[in-house]
Amino acid sequence: MTDSEVSMINKPAWVDLASSDPEASRAFYSMLFGWQIEVNPDPRYGGYAMAKAGGRDVAGIGPRMMPEAPTAWSMYIGTSDADELVKKVQAAGGTVIAPPISVGEQGRMVVFQDPSGAYISAWQPSAMRGFVSGVPNSFGWGELNARGLAKALPFYSAVFGWTPKSSPMGQTGELYTEFLAEGESIAGGMEMNPMVPSAVPSYWTVYFVVDDVDSSYRKAIDGGAKEMLAPQDFAGGRFAILSDPQGATFGLLRMARP
Repeated sequence: MTDSEVSMINKPAWVDLASSDPEASRAFYSMLFGWQIEVNPDPRYGGYAMAKAGGRDVAGIGPRMMPEAPTAWSMYIGTSDADELVKKVQAAGGTVIAPPISVGEQGRMVVFQDPSGAYISAWQPSAMRGFVSGVPNSFGWGELNARGLAKALPFYSAVFGWTPKSSPMGQTGELYTEFLAEGESIAGGMEMNPMVPSAVPSYWTVYFVVDDVDSSYRKAIDGGAKEMLAPQDFAGGRFAILSDPQGATFGLLRMARP
């Protein structure tokens, strides 16, 4: 196993978008982030496209697996053994939605739900060994909005070995939980706002790093996105949340400089 593979185990290893209109989604995100996107011509990959920033892989965009599925971003957590991970998921109270499947020679993926109902995926690398993140126009953060965060925290500890670290947010005093992997903060979670309609299930939000949240936000709106949460400051920087023209939720993030 290479160093790059080891570094992604139990940490975010990939993000991709399953879209009702992949061509339109590719055009939107190319406009917003300057991604260079190439569709894989191999029919085994079903029109899946790789997005690059500065020549390095940052995300994937493809068609939905089922017509009734929503257009949505998915986050994948790296694993060294997808089959063993399935056993951990089931033992910890999760539900396996799609058992391990090989994706060509790239690796193996599995999709599951945590006990709060949020979908999340895992990736066992083979030829595809991770992506660039934490730099402008790439993945920057994953955030769980849970109906019953207390049910989810022990699940992620058991499955990925994450250590939860909770602290109050701003003036509201509501708790925000950071997930730590080997002491590194790699994702977050919080209880869903009770004002959110009951029909909305628990979910993970994928955030992308940008140089200027406000400028990128306006660009996204001009490109057909809808506001979900306008740009605002938080203790660690500035963020915004939008829905893209096909309906997928995503966030923009800029961390404060030390």
